[in-house]
Amino acid sequence: MASPTSDDDSLWLRRFHPQPEATVRLICFPHAGGSASFFFPMSEEMSPGIEVMAVQYPGRQDRRTEPAVESVQELAREIHTVLTRWTDLPVALFGHSMGASVAFEVARLLERESGIVPAALFASGRNAPSQHRSNEIHLLDDNGIVAELQRLSGTDSRVLGDLELLRFALPAIRSDYKAAETYRYVPGPPLRCPVVGLGGDSDIRVDVEEVAAWGDHTSGTFDLQVFPGGHFYLSDQKAAVVNTVSDFLIARNPITLLPSPGTAAG
Repeated sequence: MASPTSDDDSLWLRRFHPQPEATVRLICFPHAGGSASFFFPMSEEMSPGIEVMAVQYPGRQDRRTEPAVESVQELAREIHTVLTRWTDLPVALFGHSMGASVAFEVARLLERESGIVPAALFASGRNAPSQHRSNEIHLLDDNGIVAELQRLSGTDSRVLGDLELLRFALPAIRSDYKAAETYRYVPGPPLRCPVVGLGGDSDIRVDVEEVAAWGDHTSGTFDLQVFPGGHFYLSDQKAAVVNTVSDFLIARNPITLLPSPGTAAG
């Protein structure tokens, strides 16, 4: 089943592998400096019962002429407006690093303003909203930001080695870091949806205890999944992450198998 689309939808949401028999949609939110294409491998390997859609933030790739958004809450509100047109199926949210904060704020808007409880929130590689960290990477010069990207290995090495590509990418990366680092959690009712915290056991940015604190932000169930690796553990642990997400969602949104053409209904 497909939702009605608009020009805004195609700008914000990328559907790499449509799944007409899906029973749930997984909306993926990239990290600072990331793009929707980061989630193409996850979409490619996900169970056919789950349709993956990835958010494309402004200021990069085909949206590079648009100003980047420098506020997590503002970004969340823009995405929430678009996402409400895609709730003909249950929606789950998966955010990595900065994307986890954006996904959390989208989940709050869905529950508070649209009366929609997400099927799940997967918060990856990010400290819980109440666990604020003071970082000022967005205030560094260009060389300082590049050094941070190299340390985290989160941006395609081809971009880091290509000065021309980097020149185009750095403004959006800086804006994303500003959004992530100036984000402040405003206390409110906990989410009602289940939350799954995911992290790498050697992440230099976020420790396991900070990921575990996501459990404080839901009245639903909370699970913690720790994988081998650093901040971008999910690139190396793709199959394990896909299995974790798909097993969790399919258990709660079972696939209805349609009869084959020509098969009489019993």
